[in-house]
Amino acid sequence: MAGIPVTELTARARDIFRLVVEDFIAGGLPVGSKTLAQRGELNLSPASIRSVLSELERLGLLAAPHTSAGRVPTELGLRLFVDGMMQVAEPTADERAAIESQLGEAGPIERALEKTSSILSDLSGAAGMVMVPQREPRLAQMSIVPLDKTRALAVLVGQDGQIENRLLDLPEGLPASALEEATNYISARLAGRTLAEAAGRMEEEITSGQVALDDASSDLVRRGLAVWSEDAARRPVLIVRGQANLLDRGALIDIERVRLLLEDLESKQSVAELLESAREAEATRIFIGAENRLFALSGSSVIAAPYRDREGKVVGVLGVIGPTRLNYARVVPMVDFTARSLGRLIG
Repeated sequence: MAGIPVTELTARARDIFRLVVEDFIAGGLPVGSKTLAQRGELNLSPASIRSVLSELERLGLLAAPHTSAGRVPTELGLRLFVDGMMQVAEPTADERAAIESQLGEAGPIERALEKTSSILSDLSGAAGMVMVPQREPRLAQMSIVPLDKTRALAVLVGQDGQIENRLLDLPEGLPASALEEATNYISARLAGRTLAEAAGRMEEEITSGQVALDDASSDLVRRGLAVWSEDAARRPVLIVRGQANLLDRGALIDIERVRLLLEDLESKQSVAELLESAREAEATRIFIGAENRLFALSGSSVIAAPYRDREGKVVGVLGVIGPTRLNYARVVPMVDFTARSLGRLIG
């Protein structure tokens, strides 16, 4: 059924629908007419409320699960609520301080990404997800230092100040001059380039005869550059934390749904592809249940936002995943604030 504009609902229907959604998000249980009448906000009898609930069910906005007398919002109803009725609640000062203080701690960017995922999980009560940015360091300096006759240490210094070491196996009988030639060539000709750019430049110069490196030195340069490229390709594209949060009391009601969701999260590449679809979004994106094929069976929702560096370039996506009864009004601005905070850190 196609969605209907919220303006087509009567004021009474909007009030009752909003209360059903809010109660369901808060408790995860079906909401009945008697419960709504007892709240006193509507000044309506249970019979009058039941009549409106039936109409909302006919419109496809509510459903009565199993034999329960109560109703729950459908995915169509949740979309109507999110797009037309939700009033977002900005993160509190304490929440903002918690996010910024943890992200502000010194350490490599991978640690900050893991913390981001954990923060989102802790504050949302769902599972937090962060896409690892595909960043290639630009070379400031690389040295190849012999350790013994069969091993050397390739030390890369990036222009961002990060230093990484990788072990290289040396062929038997390699002269010490090959190490020196390789180091001098990289420092003089390849500084300021990414690993891919440096490798391409080196191949061009050797092929065209612009540089006179012997075979042993050329091989060292190739392998010295390759260890980082290979390492980057093996890094996980997605960090997920807080899967245990998905096993809340609502999970006991629908344990099969949670099992399917946890299976979906094991397929990180598929989840990463979903987050990629939010990469060019101007604002936080919300995927509810079957709106995305990946989570059609588990009936889960994803709230995702891109994060940018200081130049405004999108470098990754972060978000949360949980049951469709996520507290969208609270989580959406929290995801947005975390994305902006992480972006300032990445620079």
